[in-house]
Amino acid sequence: MYEQRMVEDNSQVQIDCLFNHFIDRINHPMVKTRLLNSAFLVFIALATTNSAPVQGSEPLPDPDGKPADMTRKVKVFIIMGQSNTLEMGKVKGDKEGSLEYATKTENLYPFMVDDTGNWTVRKDVRNLHVMGSGGPGRTSIKRNDWLTVSGGKIGIETGIGHHLGNALDEPVLILKSSIGNRSLGWDLLPPDSPSYEFEMEVKNRQTKKLEKKTFIYAGYGQSPDKWEKGTEPKPIGWKAGVQYDGDVARAKEVLKNLGDFYPGATEYEVAGFLWWQGDKDRYNTGHAIKYEQNLNNLIAALRKDFNAPKAKFVCATLGQTSRENAKGNEKLILDAMFAISDVAKYPALKGDVTTVYTNPISMGSASNAHYGGNAKTYMNVGLAMGKAMVELLQAAGK
Repeated sequence: MYEQRMVEDNSQVQIDCLFNHFIDRINHPMVKTRLLNSAFLVFIALATTNSAPVQGSEPLPDPDGKPADMTRKVKVFIIMGQSNTLEMGKVKGDKEGSLEYATKTENLYPFMVDDTGNWTVRKDVRNLHVMGSGGPGRTSIKRNDWLTVSGGKIGIETGIGHHLGNALDEPVLILKSSIGNRSLGWDLLPPDSPSYEFEMEVKNRQTKKLEKKTFIYAGYGQSPDKWEKGTEPKPIGWKAGVQYDGDVARAKEVLKNLGDFYPGATEYEVAGFLWWQGDKDRYNTGHAIKYEQNLNNLIAALRKDFNAPKAKFVCATLGQTSRENAKGNEKLILDAMFAISDVAKYPALKGDVTTVYTNPISMGSASNAHYGGNAKTYMNVGLAMGKAMVELLQAAGK
């Protein structure tokens, strides 16, 4: 069973504080690089309380190049969220932050490179990304190939796919249906999410002074995103949950035509969902305060829509948000992400949900800057999410 492991004393806090203090003292990039690629990786792994260790402390085997057993159902894992789920990690370059530098100079992720120096290819993991803005009907295929490195960027699906491909005998489909600049509290709001009241301070245009007003925040299907209590809402050309509807519909269309995307596949099972989001919600307190409730609704809605009542769910936190320093909306979102895997609070989700704390394995920058495009952040987070998903599946005997 793999769930959030809550810290019972302050030892974890001390480790985290020491870790951050140590990092803050390191100014020279080469010093930081060498430390992170040595035994210091073990220190980072200890600071990560409920995610997989950083790659380097637990190497993965090289892919064997063999196809999966196509007589078995395809195991489908759906990635959703916003722009950080897209391919944002730099591949090319001879400097810190690129995948080429990480593999060739720092000797990280050896399973990514074969004996001839080329990127490995997994014939047992299919990598597919569909994208569209808004509701059903507008779809483009961004990626449809065997899991490998091609083009100028990588995303979290690389680490996720390698872990799942190693662990499962069945064919694996990593199906990403997401687009950037979307919030859980508005664009991706799941069905059965009701409207609610929220009091906030706004500036009076005449007096220029702040005054408190109560707003109604939209529930699923409503428009606009909010309106002042006591007034009539004036719908706009967007509604709460429209991106959720579209992303789900695009993923379902792939599964309906599975053989067109996974050669030889005829049957499938949606085995898990992977969620890395929260950046847009942190700019809106009215959305941040409901993040936990919306996340819980999201899990229920996805399981229902994909007819997968026991599908596992892995949620990754925002990389820049640390437990000891989190404030305001970022703290609300971080706390919500940890709460969702707290079995005392959500006993019905026991063994099905886990939260990956990404702050110790993020290489700097922030979600709104796509972590500076650092490939190691996307590899580390993907590997941690993949390992977390594998452990949930193994604990369930799947």
